[in-house]
Amino acid sequence: MTLKVELDAFRSSFMSNAPAEVREAMTRADMELAASGIARRAIKAGDLAPDIRLPDARGGQVRLRELLAKGPVVVSFYRGGWCPYCNLELRALQNALPAIRQLGAELVAISPQTPDESLSTAEKSELAFAVLSDTGSATAKAYGIAFDLAEELRPIYTRFGHSLPDKNGDDSWVLPIPATYVIDTKGVVVLAFVDVDYRNRLEPAEILSALGCLRKEHRPASARA
Repeated sequence: MTLKVELDAFRSSFMSNAPAEVREAMTRADMELAASGIARRAIKAGDLAPDIRLPDARGGQVRLRELLAKGPVVVSFYRGGWCPYCNLELRALQNALPAIRQLGAELVAISPQTPDESLSTAEKSELAFAVLSDTGSATAKAYGIAFDLAEELRPIYTRFGHSLPDKNGDDSWVLPIPATYVIDTKGVVVLAFVDVDYRNRLEPAEILSALGCLRKEHRPASARA
């Protein structure tokens, strides 16, 4: 089963059970975010990836530049462990992790959650890759994917138990639009997936395809013959 099939199934179930006023508020917010042009302003393929230095869920520090010294890096921005679509994506990435590492790459996931919330997410989904905390969303802003959640949605999120100030440890209601980047060892983005619809995510198979192409490019000519 592909990630898209899982995401679509959850979306269908949620929308069929959600109150009409919730569905309408979400639709309005989706349209406003799409109209903002945020996806066009985000870091894209061919751009130099901004460096990343963030705490992981277990108290360490992770820096993109140091990871790139060892091989390509997959960076996935997600909204938080409270988001069911994010959890489906994180589990799909975990399933793909052995293949990602076999291709010589590393994977990190980033959300605005506090380290404690990130640790809970990592443990709940049994994630074996680094889960980083972008408290204050400075990194998401550097990648051009941070936005303020619509005022209309804030009481709805709170009603569902997803008060962002509680999850993220500050007073803001900033989230990243979900985005996944494959970055080569020179720091250049070779694959960028950015979508204002948080119910859409990049298939792990596309990540593996991009990493496979990178590996072929860097093999000696004699090995490619």
